[in-house]
Amino acid sequence: MTQTHDSVDSEVNVPLRAVVGNPELAIDPVVETLRPGALDAPVRWAHVSELRDPAPYLLGAELLLTAGVNLPVEPAEVDHYVRRLVDGGISALGFGLTPGAHETLPPPLRTACVRHGLPLLVVLPRTPFLAISQAVSVALAEAGQREQRRIAVAREALTRAAGDGLGELASALAGRLRAWVALVGVGDVLAAGHGAPSPLPAEVRELVATLRSGRGIRSATTELPDGTQVVGQPVYPQATASHLIVVGRGSRFDGADRAILSVGASLLGLAGRAGSDAAGLGAIATALLLGETGVAGEDEHRLVAGIAYRRGPDQVAARYDWLRARLDTPLVRTRPGPRFDAIVVEAPEIGDLDRLRADGWLAVVSSPVPAERLPEAAAEVELLLKRASALERPVVAEAPGLGLDALITPSAAAGFAAKALAPLRELDRKGERELVETLRTWLAHHGGWDRTAAELGVHRNSVRHRIGQIERALQVDLADPEIRMRLWFALRWS
Repeated sequence: MTQTHDSVDSEVNVPLRAVVGNPELAIDPVVETLRPGALDAPVRWAHVSELRDPAPYLLGAELLLTAGVNLPVEPAEVDHYVRRLVDGGISALGFGLTPGAHETLPPPLRTACVRHGLPLLVVLPRTPFLAISQAVSVALAEAGQREQRRIAVAREALTRAAGDGLGELASALAGRLRAWVALVGVGDVLAAGHGAPSPLPAEVRELVATLRSGRGIRSATTELPDGTQVVGQPVYPQATASHLIVVGRGSRFDGADRAILSVGASLLGLAGRAGSDAAGLGAIATALLLGETGVAGEDEHRLVAGIAYRRGPDQVAARYDWLRARLDTPLVRTRPGPRFDAIVVEAPEIGDLDRLRADGWLAVVSSPVPAERLPEAAAEVELLLKRASALERPVVAEAPGLGLDALITPSAAAGFAAKALAPLRELDRKGERELVETLRTWLAHHGGWDRTAAELGVHRNSVRHRIGQIERALQVDLADPEIRMRLWFALRWS
C-alpha cells in the first residue's frame, strides 16, 4: 500500500533499552513480557497517567507510567486495560511499586502484559516517575543533537558531490542512506546507484503514479513483498514535474533519513536544471544548506516567509506553484504551520505583500544579506513573523537608514544577547516552561496576556506566572519600556 505525506516526519525517539539500561534508574523489566526486539521499540516520551482508560489520550510510542491508583482488580478488566494500551500504541508500561498501595506487581497485570506482548517494567520505590521523564527527555535531546549532526554532515557531503553530476550525487545519496537510489523520469531511470531494481517493481510504479497525481511537494512510501521500504518524492524545484527521486532499503526511514533525502532531492533538482541561472541558484542553495562563508557572488538575497492567515492547512500544497509565480523565484518551499519560505533577489513590494495577505498569507521579508548569511536571515524572519502576527499585517525588515545592525558588530550583538538571556536559558534547561519563547511572544503582543496565551496554547494565568519568573530571574521590571526594548533586541540578536 502506498501512503502519501505532505511533510516530512522529523520526530525524534530513543529505543526502550536506553531507558531500561539507564544505571541511574531502578527499573526491572519483566523478562517474560519482552518479545524479540521489544527493547528496540521507539520511545518518544514518558507520560504518567492514572486514568482507568488513557488510550484515547495517547499518540503512540509512549512509555506510560502508572502507580496503579485506578487499576481494576478483576483479571478480565485488567486484561481490557492492557489491550487498550496496546491498541493505543504505547511502547511499554512502567508500573511503580508504592509502599502501602502496590508493594508487589499485581499478577493479573503481569499475565495480561504477557498475553498481549506489552513490555512491562517494574519501577522500584526509590525511583520517582519524574526522574524517568527527565531521563527520557535528556536522551531525546541527545538523540536530536546526533540527528542534526548527521544531517549537517550529509548536507555538506551531498552538496560537494553535486558538483560532479547527477550520477555522483545519486551514488553519494545512496551511501548516506544505505539504500538504492533511482532518479526517475518519464518511464526512464536517469541515474541510479547501489542496486536500484530495473525495471522498477509494480509497487514502485504505483508509488510514482501517486506522486505525479498530487500537487505540491509531497512524499510517498510503500513496502515491497520482500520487506523493502521505499520512499519517493519529486525533485526540487520541479515539485510537480516528471522527475522523481525514489530510494529503498530493508529498514524503515526515520526523520533524519527523510531530511537527508529532501536535501538530495533539492540538489538533484538544481543540478539537473538547464539555463543560465543554474549556477546562481546552486550557490544560493549551497549557502543555505551549509551555512558557510566564502560563497562567491555579489548579489544580496532576502528571505521571505509567510504563515497562513485565517486559512485552512489544506490550501498550502495547492498554493506552491502559485507562490513561485507570485514571488518570481523557484526557491520556494511549503511546510506545516501552514508556512512557506522563499529566497528572492528583489524584495516584494508592499503592494505584493498586501495582495498575499488578501489571498490568505501573512508574509515578512528579511534584511538583504549575501548568500552565506542566509541562515541569519532565517533567524530574523522568525522574529518578524512574531511581530507580523501581533500586528496582523506584513512586516519588512528595517530600512538601512533606521537599522541598528550596521552600528553593532555581530559578535558584540551576540555577546549582549547571550548575557542578557542567560538566566532564562538556564531555567529553560532546568525544566521551566519555555521562558525565552514566552518573553518573545509577550513582547511581540505588547504585553497582551490573552493574545500571548492564545498563541502559546496556555492559560493567561500561566503567562502571568512565567512573566513573573522572567522578571525575578532577570531582576527587571517589564513595565519599563526601555527594559522591553533591550530584551527585544536581545531576542533578535540571539
